[in-house]
Amino acid sequence: MSTVLVDKKAASQPAPGGRRKLSLPALMLAVAGVLILTSVVRLITDADGITNVSQMSTALQLAVPIGLAGLGGLWSERAGVVNIGLEGMLILGTWFGAWAGYQWGPWVGVCAGIIGGALGGLLHAAVTVTFNVNHIVSGVAINILALGATRYLSNFTFEGVEGGTTKQSPPVDSLGTFTVPGLADWLSTLNGKHWFLISDVAGLLGGLVTDLSPLTIIAVALIPLTWWVLWRTPFGLRLRSCGENPVAAESLGVNVLKYKYLAVIVSGGLAGLGGAFLSIVANPFYLEGQTAGKGYIGLAAMIFGNWMPGGLALGAGLFGYTDSLRLRGGTENVHALLLLVAMLLLIAAIWTLVKKKYVAGVVCAVAAAGAAAWYATTDDVPQQLVTAVPYIATLLVLSFSAQRLRMPRANGQPYRKGQGA
Repeated sequence: MSTVLVDKKAASQPAPGGRRKLSLPALMLAVAGVLILTSVVRLITDADGITNVSQMSTALQLAVPIGLAGLGGLWSERAGVVNIGLEGMLILGTWFGAWAGYQWGPWVGVCAGIIGGALGGLLHAAVTVTFNVNHIVSGVAINILALGATRYLSNFTFEGVEGGTTKQSPPVDSLGTFTVPGLADWLSTLNGKHWFLISDVAGLLGGLVTDLSPLTIIAVALIPLTWWVLWRTPFGLRLRSCGENPVAAESLGVNVLKYKYLAVIVSGGLAGLGGAFLSIVANPFYLEGQTAGKGYIGLAAMIFGNWMPGGLALGAGLFGYTDSLRLRGGTENVHALLLLVAMLLLIAAIWTLVKKKYVAGVVCAVAAAGAAAWYATTDDVPQQLVTAVPYIATLLVLSFSAQRLRMPRANGQPYRKGQGA
């Protein structure tokens, strides 16, 4: 009961600047609008690859480690601990997952990856919660430490083993994949018709039921599970109160330090699971550098999602999709998406001008004109741009979503037991 009062007090205060949270119906309308515009672009450009089943299936696979890292960041930051060390915890997950996986099987590797990431979370919790070291400094140090530690361990663990080198582990057995029978074929057939909107929705849904790994199902299930635990249980209420007002929470009997520790360890475990996915499912081996900044992109997905599981899932899906364009060599698809970007920027320009934000409106209008001109005057885009698309998308999305964000109020602030006494 006492923690309910803490949560209601925090929830009753408006977001900075008086901005209201984006409602679920408005969010669904926005997603539907983007799907309609994408379908229009596909018909205009004949770039059927932007919404086909294989593209969406690849996007889902690439979104999983990003989403798991972001989910880990959500647990940590909802308890008030900034976790820049997600990239390092991902790295630990990839190494421990492959190390245990090639010796004792892939499921043991999955468990080892979770434990490896959780150890990184435990270290981050000890440094930030117990010793009150700056959260950013601790996270960066963990990223560097994880990279150096796995590089060192690989030198004498994988070298000399059949299939292994100083930078790569021996192959790990597959967890297997499955496709939903009947439904996947029907959606693939619909997608091949290239009908307006219907085929695009079929391609999106087809990617969700084709060539699925068991870990993909687990990762997707963790999104609603996290929402239920953090927003529908007393445990989650107490944890979130630690990120909103730890002084008030402690005064009402909440063990703030315990909840911060638990949240950061769970955060590391989720990131470690994402790392295990990379070294067991995405690639059946550990390879130095295979995380490729996905921990940072997961952090961006969490921020884009406004520290909420549903928004995080959308952000991970978006970044996974842009990454799939790079993986599938989609120079033509990226060129077609320039037209979609121009349309979205034009809508943003009109919206901001209606809101009397004239500078932002003019900037959006100029950017829309530039994207439209680029599309109209070229037939292709450089491969270097395709490679950079995931990182460009990360910057653009964070830039446009920054005005509606509201992090937990005590996020990143040092706290000592008895501080409110």
